[in-house]
Amino acid sequence: MNIKQILIEKANAAMIAAGLEQGTNPAVTQSTRPQFGDYQINGAMGAAKKLKTNPRELAQKIIDNLDVSDIAAEVEIAGPGFINIHLKPAFLGASVEAASQDDKLGVAQHPQADTVVVDYSSPNLAKEMHVGHLRSTIIGDAVVRALEFRGDKVIRQNHMGDWGTQFGMLIAHLEDMLNEGVDLEAVALADLETFYRDAKKRFDDEAGFADKAREYVVRLQQGDAHCNKLWQLFIDTSVKHSEEVYKKLNVTLTRDDIKAESAYNSELQRMIEVLKEKGLAQEDQGAQVVFLDELANKDGEPSVFIVQKSGGGFLYSTTDLAACDYRSNELQADRILIFVDARQSLHFSQVELTARKAGFLREQTSYEFCPFGTMMGEDGKPFKTRTGGTVKLADLLDEAVTRAKAKLADSDSPHSAQEQEEIARKVGIGAVKYADLSKNRTSDYIFNWDTMLSFEGATAPYLQYAYTRVKSIFRKAGIDSTTHQAPVVIAAPQEKALAIKLMQFEEVLDQMISDATPHVLCGYLYELASLYMSFYEACPVLKEGVSDADKNSRLVLCSLVAKTLHKGLDLLGIEVMEQM
Repeated sequence: MNIKQILIEKANAAMIAAGLEQGTNPAVTQSTRPQFGDYQINGAMGAAKKLKTNPRELAQKIIDNLDVSDIAAEVEIAGPGFINIHLKPAFLGASVEAASQDDKLGVAQHPQADTVVVDYSSPNLAKEMHVGHLRSTIIGDAVVRALEFRGDKVIRQNHMGDWGTQFGMLIAHLEDMLNEGVDLEAVALADLETFYRDAKKRFDDEAGFADKAREYVVRLQQGDAHCNKLWQLFIDTSVKHSEEVYKKLNVTLTRDDIKAESAYNSELQRMIEVLKEKGLAQEDQGAQVVFLDELANKDGEPSVFIVQKSGGGFLYSTTDLAACDYRSNELQADRILIFVDARQSLHFSQVELTARKAGFLREQTSYEFCPFGTMMGEDGKPFKTRTGGTVKLADLLDEAVTRAKAKLADSDSPHSAQEQEEIARKVGIGAVKYADLSKNRTSDYIFNWDTMLSFEGATAPYLQYAYTRVKSIFRKAGIDSTTHQAPVVIAAPQEKALAIKLMQFEEVLDQMISDATPHVLCGYLYELASLYMSFYEACPVLKEGVSDADKNSRLVLCSLVAKTLHKGLDLLGIEVMEQM
């Protein structure tokens, strides 16, 4: 259920009935103060300005035609034309009852499912995944989960870097190691960084090796069976490294979701031919270039978008154009979402402009570049190791679990060693993910172990603990929280505030899906947990003297809180536990 959307539709109908079709669409917001109602409709002031009339009189016309008797106990005009809506406790109670009995928690499915292609994670298979891949991977995965929960058809696209000149160097090095009898998985690629560094050193220093590497690039691009076999060995083992990280990180990407750069090789020349035929690409210093006046600089010089090098080689730009064509025309995507570092903004603007002009992107396909900021260290610079090196993502996650285990060891625990390990894993990984996801996608943020592992404030450990506290009530009562049903009576202000927040789950998910901003869901879950704590203090559940009707009513509220926290955290890819 989406109360906000219900009110928008009702307000729109009222404005049309009042003869205000030319007025502005009504803005509906949750009221920040209970005395001003639960929601406010603001459409009268904008319409009054256009019609040059009194906004309060216009607001009264809207109220006269506003049919909210099924959900509102009182409607009033406030200030210069705000319309305050006081929701009926009975409506909220019935809504909570319905949501608690629904597998989707009252969240409606999209009436018409969109096909959404989501491009995220996209590591370079020449190297191990590092902290720079964290944001793309977990932000994209959270949005994907939310889209699927709302009923859209999601096609994951892991655009892995598995092609290019560096692979000639790597497979030449791999060939020599295999000839020396080195076991591929046990030694050669056990540390991709070391493997890459050794190959690069040979490329720079060893006579004849660079020539061999260049020769292998050409042979690979021409489909040479031997080079392709070596390349495939390297790719398969590299993908296994990525899969191990995805498993640790609890993201939904699998091998089947990989649509790597090499998948578009056969289409690249066609991309150039189409661009030439349409007069978009022209030769400049031997290269094929698209000049984009729409992205001209301050001096009026068009933006230069190179789609083929002077030697005939292709670039990321060519591959991205082919990806546009595949996703829009073959997969018939309604939306394409791409989660990439903000520093690539210009590149993807060039891609979209060129692709639309060439017909690689259909008009009805929305192309949404979703940039994200940088994870920074305490020094305000991009997060590095103490020696200034790149932090491997697997190492970061292992350290998170180790730190969580140490923190949990400080408290008395009734759990076995194995159970403590599992709790530490969920807390550590969850802490890293929530600390990132709770920040606005476009912002940089400071990485801080102490803050993210805290059990106070907006953190994953706080929310995981809040969930276990709710579940403990049901254990104490000897009731199954997943099946408990009872009439819900909303009486106390804390009950009403909690019920309204629970009913906003769909609204929050819609905003997250529309804007690709998981921090909206993170903030919602923290607010929900905080309101639950206030409710629990003011409205006893199992305390002696509480009537059975009140106890069972409040247990339904508790149950829906637990289910919403569980589902909300699951959509963020964060696991919960029944006890901590």
